[in-house]
Amino acid sequence: MSGSTTTPGFAGRRVRALVIRGDGDLLGCLPPIELPVPWWPETADLLAALRASFGLNALVLRLLTTSTPRLEPGADVTYAVELVGQLPHRLPLEPYDGTALGDDADPLRMPWARLGGVAADIAWADRQLGHLGCMRTGPVEQLKSWNLSLLLRMPTTEGTVWLKHVPPFMRHEAAVMRLVRQAGASVPEVLAADLLGRALLKEAPGEDAYDPDEPLAIQMVESFVALQERFASRRDAILATGSQDWSRATLVHEASRLAARDDLRADLELGEQAALDQLVGEMPTRLEALYECGLVDTLIHGDFHPGNYRTDGQRLVLLDWGDCGVGHPLFDMTTFLNGVPIDSVTRLRDAWNATWKGFHPAADVTRAAELVRPIAALRLASVYQRFLDGIEASEHVYHRADPPAWIRRAITLARNR
Repeated sequence: MSGSTTTPGFAGRRVRALVIRGDGDLLGCLPPIELPVPWWPETADLLAALRASFGLNALVLRLLTTSTPRLEPGADVTYAVELVGQLPHRLPLEPYDGTALGDDADPLRMPWARLGGVAADIAWADRQLGHLGCMRTGPVEQLKSWNLSLLLRMPTTEGTVWLKHVPPFMRHEAAVMRLVRQAGASVPEVLAADLLGRALLKEAPGEDAYDPDEPLAIQMVESFVALQERFASRRDAILATGSQDWSRATLVHEASRLAARDDLRADLELGEQAALDQLVGEMPTRLEALYECGLVDTLIHGDFHPGNYRTDGQRLVLLDWGDCGVGHPLFDMTTFLNGVPIDSVTRLRDAWNATWKGFHPAADVTRAAELVRPIAALRLASVYQRFLDGIEASEHVYHRADPPAWIRRAITLARNR
């Protein structure tokens, strides 16, 4: 497929499905389907369209090809899907165009992206439900599949549950959610988990709060800062879950490793390379100034934005703890403010500062909020590079542009201080 086939002005995604039997036999590609949702990891709409258009029951394994170098509306996308049950008669399959599938022996391929992988996770979930004294009452709905997670929804005799499977570098997520839930935080209840990164979660009712009004956004900030304050003295407990350590020494080390990568430097102009080296050299001094402002390391969520909150109008539940760790609390402020309307940023920053001042009146939170910005951006460049280092090449399209983009942002923020 090529971008030239996309309908002018089309804001969703045009998808093709390469159908594969469980034994690995490639059956061919189905004709393109236009879907209104542009987000490549979403699978529920694709699977529903395959059933409605072709009578095909399947599970999405992984992304194969895209017509654009980054996730954007209007893209043409090809997925590998695994046949479930019988192949419908007269299915309009076209010959496969020969794009390399890759070898299932690839050590970086996620378990759910392999033939039989999603089915194995469903079987695991059914066993866990049995241990819990309940059972599934209907078909499984596959909601998402990409390099950072598989997400399934299951109806059971005890209500709806979710199965989430995450990569090895996020296996601490279930343990962290249990820890913060014990501390009174509103997070999903973990019903079962294993060392492979699978977790069975009780459903958090409601909708993802991507566009909160200002009072709701302030509530998010105040409740999360209160949680961070409770964990300021629990560094060892957080790290014991396997969470990332983003304290000062780690930040300097990771920044140095990032700047030394030839593959990453190749994406930067010569002037940008020099500016990155200068910023890395300044990191110890910048960090010293940041911590002099009076806030200490604590629990950080790592991907703290409004869309990771789920609300039913009564309570807020904070999701997606796979990026969490120990670090400066204002790392999460910078991420949150990147996800809200520009005309709300000042008032939300003021709310964040005021909440911290309530706990630490002597802290210079306003100054810390400025000092942290280039450091936080450089940390995010390291986070996205870790993603790239931990996933197979065909899925790099999701994150390839992120490390250089965050490096450039860090450079700009450092210069503007």
